[in-house]
Amino acid sequence: MSKINALCVYCGSSPGTDPAFLEAAQAFGKILAENEIRLIYGGGSVGLMGALAQAVLEHGGEATGVIPEFLTKRERPRRLRQELIVTTDMHARKRTMFERADGFVALPGGLGTLEEVVEQITWAQLGRHKKPILIANIKSYWDPLLALIAHMRAIKFVPSALDVDFLVATRVEDIVPKLRAAARDIADAEKTMALPAERL
Repeated sequence: MSKINALCVYCGSSPGTDPAFLEAAQAFGKILAENEIRLIYGGGSVGLMGALAQAVLEHGGEATGVIPEFLTKRERPRRLRQELIVTTDMHARKRTMFERADGFVALPGGLGTLEEVVEQITWAQLGRHKKPILIANIKSYWDPLLALIAHMRAIKFVPSALDVDFLVATRVEDIVPKLRAAARDIADAEKTMALPAERL
């Protein structure tokens, strides 16, 4: 049986135009702290990621920010009351986040968030790990992505032999219970499967 001790959360470095996204990030940060789940995130102090980390820390939780050197000026990493890891590049950042997390959550975000969660789904599809992945579909933000994946499955670009399940939640209150339920059947050896050094 595997436990969720740390979650990697992908989300926007801007707040977006809908206040519900910021509210969801803040609420989820509080939930992580209350459940004693360490936040692993992109390290920035701006946008949804900044609000998420701030909520975790304000409610007595723990956070690890992982940011590549070239993004430190743009995303202004938070340096107080959290662990901060500055990496040489994006690949090192992704690998560090992967290794420290027991699962992955995608809150609303932009192209970087999309790329990161799709990469985790792809690695799971290829059998590189079995850590649970959850898309937080706040106010239907991820509906276009979910429709695209369904379309890919329907026309067999995602064949059944390579298909992979991921979780979807529309409320932040459901994220941790869904991930814990999924993690119960995952052996630690499967969760921590080594990845190639040259990529995540």
